[in-house]
Amino acid sequence: MNLIERAGLAALHRLDPEVAHGFSLRALSAGLVPLPGIVTSSRLATTLAGLPLANPIGLAAGYDKNATALAPLSRAGFGFLEVGAATPVAQPGNPKPRLFRLTEDQAAINRFGFNNDGMQAIAARLSHRPRDLPIGLNLGANKTSTDKSADFAHVLAACGPHVDFATVNVSSPNTEKLRDLQGAAALTALLARVMETREGLARKIPVFLKIAPDLAPDEIAEIAEVAMQAGLAGIIATNTTLSRDGLKSAARSEMGGLSGAPLFEKSTRVLALLSKATDGKLPLIGVGGISTPEQAYAKIRAGASALQFYTAMVYGGIGLAARLALGLDGLLLRDGFARVADAVGTGRGNWL
Repeated sequence: MNLIERAGLAALHRLDPEVAHGFSLRALSAGLVPLPGIVTSSRLATTLAGLPLANPIGLAAGYDKNATALAPLSRAGFGFLEVGAATPVAQPGNPKPRLFRLTEDQAAINRFGFNNDGMQAIAARLSHRPRDLPIGLNLGANKTSTDKSADFAHVLAACGPHVDFATVNVSSPNTEKLRDLQGAAALTALLARVMETREGLARKIPVFLKIAPDLAPDEIAEIAEVAMQAGLAGIIATNTTLSRDGLKSAARSEMGGLSGAPLFEKSTRVLALLSKATDGKLPLIGVGGISTPEQAYAKIRAGASALQFYTAMVYGGIGLAARLALGLDGLLLRDGFARVADAVGTGRGNWL
């Protein structure tokens, strides 16, 4: 991390976390942050569900909720971006404060509740998006919706023409009864509606499913089977956790989803279980607790074809994307892998 980035982070950490979040997006959009551009190599270049990636390091949903900083983020060293979550109707989310830094744990707790500008405003911004890397959208449901499964299809219909992939998010802990949709029957019905909508798009974009880390092995196996039967392009593992095991920070008891360093081992175990359950038939995106090249590499070897992170930027800055990609490239070279795809799943047994 350079001195400018270090000074910027120190300044942001003096602000309320949600204020700092918004300021960081405005600073990016204003061109105040130096950006590395595309980071790639023959080892890092790969594909994800048919999408060409310069490198497998992606931005997780939740940072650029409203697709307001797509141009600078496309030059920040990521291989792909995911924005959102978007809901059919704009909603303010839960009362503030709703974002908490857990500095001692290198973590965060949020209970945003899908605050966003709504699918029409987000679709309008996505229609002017940069085209130099894949951009996807996280699909959400309105808090007051009486048919949450229909909300996902509505957002896909509105925004699908402007993105390269979409993610069905049934794993946020901050919308009441949303995680109930991870059960086999409810999930099967929801995905059927989403995939029917996807078939109506001019471009039949890949659809992913994002799951929670707080699932038992039999639930993970069940979700894997439902996802494969539904024709999904892959699974994102995982969203935030409700666990608070081993936390030290003063804000550890706040309600919401925990992300960051404490999630690494739990999310990687879920990833490995999914890799075993799908037997390599579905691409997996590993998310949760990544802040070093070694952790990125561990998730690749546990079964991830690509990766996402977000919370680590709170502590490592926007330059972390490029540092992860370059560090991963070095680890692949060290171990004799010609391509990142050759390393996928080679260390899965360490997590089972």
